[in-house]
Amino acid sequence: MSASPSIDPHQPYFFFDFNSPFSYLLLEQHDKWPNMPFEVLPIDYLKLLKHWGQPIPGNIPSKRVFLYRYALFRSEQLGIPFKMPPSHPFDSSKALRLAVAAGGEIGCIREIFRFIWKEGRDPSSEQGFDDLCRHVGLPDGAKMIESEDVKATLRANVERAIELGVFGVPTFVVNEQLFWGEDTLPMVLYVARSPNWLEGKEVQRISNLPRTVSEM
Repeated sequence: MSASPSIDPHQPYFFFDFNSPFSYLLLEQHDKWPNMPFEVLPIDYLKLLKHWGQPIPGNIPSKRVFLYRYALFRSEQLGIPFKMPPSHPFDSSKALRLAVAAGGEIGCIREIFRFIWKEGRDPSSEQGFDDLCRHVGLPDGAKMIESEDVKATLRANVERAIELGVFGVPTFVVNEQLFWGEDTLPMVLYVARSPNWLEGKEVQRISNLPRTVSEM
């Protein structure tokens, strides 16, 4: 990898991949997010898994079934329309580059998510991607995503995520602290209101627990 981009410790981030139904559900709750200028960054989460040596969740059959059921359950709990795409995981690279090409505009990102997870469409096929480009008002999207700048930006997003320690999606980063998963939004809101909580004695103790077993 090339040198990672510089990290602003005061910049809050939100990292996502369009393969993640939980990223979709969290973005649909954007009106509940803390009032912070989050930089919303698309990343290829498979590259994160490879970097950290983690297995792909869908490769464990029982975990795959649980995750799909839990995503549906959460969508019903939250009242958010939800329809699985025809296959999963899918190749999200073109959709990710489209988000970058659109300047990371949150309205465009939300519509890409809705195309996939509200309408249940496949963004990876040639026809599906053409339909997606029309859906978000970028008919030249197929050309836009071939820009070397777009590809370099997506790679830089992954490098930034790794430098921050991000290991999955969706992940909020606030003051260089990680909050992973759709169901951590209440924790993000709590820490935004009570930032000193992270400096508390018990939080610090459990954050630095020794390991008695190096490998399982």
